[in-house]
Amino acid sequence: MGEKDSDVKTLNAAREPDNLEDVIIPKTNHCEHHGENGAIVKSTGAEGGEDQNIENVFDITIVLPHQPYKIQVPVSLQGQVQDLRSAIVEQPGTFQYTCFHLEHSGHRINDFTELSDIKGLAPGSEIRLIEDPYTERDARMHVVRIREIIGVAGNRVDMLNGVDAGLSLHETVAPWNGSDAASAAKQKSANLKLTADANPLSDFSFDGPALIQTLLPPNQEAPPRTIKALGVSPWNPPPPTFRQRGHLLYLQLTTNEGEQFQITSHISGFFVNRSSNSKFDPVPKASPKNAMAHSLLTLIQALSPSFGDAFNSLLEANNKRDPLATFQLTSAIPSNPWLVSASSSSATAHQPDLTRTQETYLLSGVENTETLRDWNEEIQSTRELPRETVQDRVFRERLLAKIFAEFNDAAARGGALVARGEVAPLNPTESKDAQIFVYNGIFYSFGADGVGTFTSEGGDEAARIAVGKDVAGVKSVNQLDIAGLATPGTIIVDYLGKRLVAQSIVPGIFKQREPDEPQVDYGGVEGKDIVADNDAFVSTFSQVSKALKVKKHAVWDKERKKHMLEGSVETKGLLGTDGRKYILDLYRLTPLDISWLDAYWTESMCHGQKPLERNYPHRMSVLRPELIEAYWRVKMSEYVKAELDKRKDDQKDVADGDKADQPDQKSAGETGDAQSTDASGAEKNGLETTRDRGRVDISAFSFSLNPDVFCGQVPQTAEEKEEWANDERDVRAVADYLHQNIIPEFIRDLKEGEVGFPMDGQSLSRLMHKRGINVRYVGKLASLTKEGGPRLQALNGLAKQEMIARAFKHVANRYLKNLPTAMAPSCLAHLLNCLLGTETNSSPKAQLDEDLQYLYKDADFSFADATPQSLQTDIETQTQLRYRYTLEEAWLSGVRRPQLLREIALKLGLQLLGKDYCLSPETESRPSDLVSMTNGSATPSLINGHATNGTTSNGGKRKKKRNNGDSPPVSATTSAILEPPHTFIADDIVNIVPIVKDSSSKSVLAEEALEAGRISMMQNQKELGQELLLESLSLHEQIYGILHPEVARVYHQLAMLYYNLDEKDAAVELAHKAVVISERTIGIDSDETILSYLNLSLFEHANHNTAVALACQRHALELWKIIYGPDHPDCMTTYNNAAVMLQHLKFFHESRVWFEKSYAISEHMSGKDSVSTATLAFQLAQALALDQDHKGGVNRMREAYSIFHHKLGPEDRNTKEADSWLDQLTVNAVSIAKHAKDVQAQKVRRALFTPRVTLRTQPQAPVGRSSTEGMNGHVAHPTDSLDNRSIDELMKYIESSGDATRKTPTKKRKNPRSRRAEPSL
Repeated sequence: MGEKDSDVKTLNAAREPDNLEDVIIPKTNHCEHHGENGAIVKSTGAEGGEDQNIENVFDITIVLPHQPYKIQVPVSLQGQVQDLRSAIVEQPGTFQYTCFHLEHSGHRINDFTELSDIKGLAPGSEIRLIEDPYTERDARMHVVRIREIIGVAGNRVDMLNGVDAGLSLHETVAPWNGSDAASAAKQKSANLKLTADANPLSDFSFDGPALIQTLLPPNQEAPPRTIKALGVSPWNPPPPTFRQRGHLLYLQLTTNEGEQFQITSHISGFFVNRSSNSKFDPVPKASPKNAMAHSLLTLIQALSPSFGDAFNSLLEANNKRDPLATFQLTSAIPSNPWLVSASSSSATAHQPDLTRTQETYLLSGVENTETLRDWNEEIQSTRELPRETVQDRVFRERLLAKIFAEFNDAAARGGALVARGEVAPLNPTESKDAQIFVYNGIFYSFGADGVGTFTSEGGDEAARIAVGKDVAGVKSVNQLDIAGLATPGTIIVDYLGKRLVAQSIVPGIFKQREPDEPQVDYGGVEGKDIVADNDAFVSTFSQVSKALKVKKHAVWDKERKKHMLEGSVETKGLLGTDGRKYILDLYRLTPLDISWLDAYWTESMCHGQKPLERNYPHRMSVLRPELIEAYWRVKMSEYVKAELDKRKDDQKDVADGDKADQPDQKSAGETGDAQSTDASGAEKNGLETTRDRGRVDISAFSFSLNPDVFCGQVPQTAEEKEEWANDERDVRAVADYLHQNIIPEFIRDLKEGEVGFPMDGQSLSRLMHKRGINVRYVGKLASLTKEGGPRLQALNGLAKQEMIARAFKHVANRYLKNLPTAMAPSCLAHLLNCLLGTETNSSPKAQLDEDLQYLYKDADFSFADATPQSLQTDIETQTQLRYRYTLEEAWLSGVRRPQLLREIALKLGLQLLGKDYCLSPETESRPSDLVSMTNGSATPSLINGHATNGTTSNGGKRKKKRNNGDSPPVSATTSAILEPPHTFIADDIVNIVPIVKDSSSKSVLAEEALEAGRISMMQNQKELGQELLLESLSLHEQIYGILHPEVARVYHQLAMLYYNLDEKDAAVELAHKAVVISERTIGIDSDETILSYLNLSLFEHANHNTAVALACQRHALELWKIIYGPDHPDCMTTYNNAAVMLQHLKFFHESRVWFEKSYAISEHMSGKDSVSTATLAFQLAQALALDQDHKGGVNRMREAYSIFHHKLGPEDRNTKEADSWLDQLTVNAVSIAKHAKDVQAQKVRRALFTPRVTLRTQPQAPVGRSSTEGMNGHVAHPTDSLDNRSIDELMKYIESSGDATRKTPTKKRKNPRSRRAEPSL
């Protein structure tokens, strides 16, 4: 059952392909080839240095047994035969083939070999497709595939993937004119048709509320129906008599004409039999219904006259959609939106499909044994595949990524079942927290201290943290990819208040050993009391320790016996019964954060309670690996500097000695020889100096940390105590470095705008982790940013929002943990009402079903006693307890409630009904039950300013549809008319999905190619860098598959690269793919998706598709308001870009409005006298002049000049440019005033005024990235800003389409504080 959906994905006709022809990489002058994904990539030569400047992609002919008899398929010699099979069956004319083999020159081709192994395969070769006899499994898979192809399979109810999982809104954002979104010619005419009132930004409200419609897909027409039903017949399975004759399955088909056919699946194909609903006779039916075919698709076409046309219409409808938006995800868990449409919407409507209940049989067989897998053996045997050549590494990492994706999917599904109580425990007599489970070959246990292992560390809280750290540790070790060291497949699942850890079963882990034999072979057996030694583990563990900066150190058991370990005493080594060496319990790879524990933790109890200032809930607070890496770089820099200083001193001493010896040499009468010696010596010393300068032998440098300090170890000798004290001193130094350097630098960078500002709690946490800051320090960030400028105030608000959301999560988990699943929606709705629904009802009551309460007499329904006051107190307590921050009085009034609701939903896995919730007094006037918004019935569903169903925004026609029956039925829990209304009801909790954290590592090979490309770009080797980045893209696609977050990030980076290289079409195409994949795998409203939309907007504008660019801007800005709210500190760049685009379309007044908003935000965030504000004042002055506000233009230009003069000096280019413009604008304004009544005033203005008409758009700064880190590795000097064009070009600009260009190239003016942002690398 756990593998059902993965098998469906494999068979689905619309699955994610291994050969995606849509991936378009621009051609260059270098040798190119197609990778296995169909993308054009450049040949980098084989190993050994031999260039392969040949075209190794070519077309071959596939000879078919039926029409169209021959097809052409492009292949790559680097591909697999399985890739060729996939390419064949995904062709429109060859959908019907599933059971076949291939032959070349009369010889059968092995399906599991590479194409390069086929002898004689060359361009134009013919490969013959031969239909094979079916087995029962082949027949079942064929039926599943045909059901998917013809669109008869209904929606699946998925325990893991929620409603609208993997949703993409890309197709609804703008009129892309089909899948060819990059066609500039098609879009140029669209720009001319826009009017000022109809552009996508015309009705955008800067300070208006976030629109939930932005996150909801519009209603779509139902696809054409090809048949009425196709499923397994009641006569199935065949009795032994007919099974001996080759009968495999019995099916039942109902056509659109209403005819019903009983079909036999035979080893030779499919035929209509003589059975009926009441009579069993599975032999072939006589004429005229004696149709028979090898494929079920061909048979249906012969039986139903209307099937052909309906099937073609279905294919046409599918072809109109972007393939990336329809492929099923097979290599990543799809993102689940936190707002979903109502069940009455066509997007989420539940469809009748009797065969849906039969899919388990179709996929797994009668015995359900085909999906049972030995996950551990698959993972470890794949790791042991050869890795000598590049092809070996690609194949190995591709298979590893596939197996990990399948394991994560199966483990998450099983974890959800365990959390819901649907899997029987192996030890039912134990306490609930100590129970263990095995399901689908995967071992499960709760992240709780069921057996008292962490009693002294914090109990359940410590255990919960430990399993999370363990997954992170397994991921780190997996990334190292050390040969001979095995880790089990591991994930954690947070669901319904419970945390479960799922692991592949290690052979021998349950084996009962001899009484005197320890259960593990290396490390601590029972805490630190018993320690096991095994030399077989030293070599592999030492490699882990060296890479992770872990010091080899001594530990002592309870008998004070000394043991030297390569890792923490908590890290264990186990020799499995399969002979492999496993590393387990990796939750303490780094030392404890002793500065935090010293301040906030104590084991001592006073009257059964800890003192409030030392009551942190656990002792598992460890330092982050990123912090240790940063401190290692500091120590390395100090070492190198010391070595260089020492070398300089030595060289100085040598030079002084040589100088002292020179008079003696000359006095001996050997002047010539001395000069020769001096010259040769100087030359030698010069060469050595040149060679050694910047080179320092770092082999003697060593820095590592002891992870077991401050953990109760007791050194015995004086020497051991001294070494232990030094180890403790090193750990304290790292902790001090965090407080004294990392955190202050982090705040300073965000204050000064040197890096992209986080948009939500997820991006803030990710940025903190990247800097080596644990999330527990978010309270310190909030404390340090209470006072300061607007940017620090924004950071303070974001930090408090994150603390409140996390505190609510802990409170909710406490209530959910021991609550029946059926009561979870009521619990969550009540808690949300207590926190966010007090504007509707200040005293909300829990909506409990008394019948369910009676059924679950032992359940904990204490959530019903929660009140707004008690919940706020609980949140304040959790915030103080976990983050050491005291929330201010009336803190709830200062948070952004819609954004807080989103953060809570994402952290708990909630999918809420998409409607306007009454969360604040501003929204109180709006009804809280506008569920019809999700299906376009109550108000116009606006996306980028356009009604999705073509109606106007005045609501005239909408009001007539309010009572059209689209609203969902009122639930029983809300039928009591006398009760006050509630903002949230149980029915608003549409679904709860598990939160999964996996241990899958990134591809080492793809990352190496990507890093090599980055280094080449940094060294200004653009051609080599571009070549390596394309190879990295090909490797990412081959290893991960197309639909994966890492592939989306590579698309994003390459799009920026091509934009900088002025290859606009390629940049647009790649940016579109980055957007779709980001939406489906990361989230439709994630910060990465927003940045992808913003950059896509810039690329479309540069490609003369400004109308589409504005639509992308609108969508990104609406998403921005949803996840952050209005006036994000970095949004001035986006507003400025929108103003430039509007000015390009000659919407001068609208452009002025956006310039004014950008200027206002800059003035607020950076200060009125900042250079960035002066730059925007300069641009605004030009916009005001274009809008005929000449006096305002003069005033703004005077402000810009004054700031430039004061900040940069009178000789700076910007100051001089502003002065020149100020003179022109002043003269122009005076002239207009004097000739206001002159009919020639327009000509005078044209002659005197030169507005800025080619303002450049700037990419948005990615979160946490410096705005000066360019894609090519250079420090990007500010080049935008002040105009240097001639006055005579105004006539050309006004009379042309607004795309005037310079006649001659001129040197660009440089402006400090340019807000140029570069791609996130």
